[in-house]
Amino acid sequence: MARVLVTDDAAFMRMQLKDMITKAGHEVVGDADNGIVAVEKYIELRPDIVTMDITMPEMDGVSAVKEIKKIDPDAIILMCSAMGQQQMVIDAIQAGAKDFIVKPFSADRIADALKKYV
Repeated sequence: MARVLVTDDAAFMRMQLKDMITKAGHEVVGDADNGIVAVEKYIELRPDIVTMDITMPEMDGVSAVKEIKKIDPDAIILMCSAMGQQQMVIDAIQAGAKDFIVKPFSADRIADALKKYV
């Protein structure tokens, strides 16, 4: 079982992800609505895995990945975003993200991604 921090600026996306993660047998330890909050919660909660949206206000997902990786080079971060953002996906992977999950999410894809890194 993984302890997961969910990051997305859309409340309904956070709810959907939390539901899928919980149903896959993992624990959601917190959530964040932008990259700044995600970095703060990462320091506070030390989750096993972070799901990270790319496009968010205040601090985008790629910047948040870089900040979290400075704190913990071994952090496991799964990027979550809509198609059509290929360059941002490449940037996120280069910044240290482990995987990329395309919105809209499928419960199976979320479960498989978490299983791969637990």
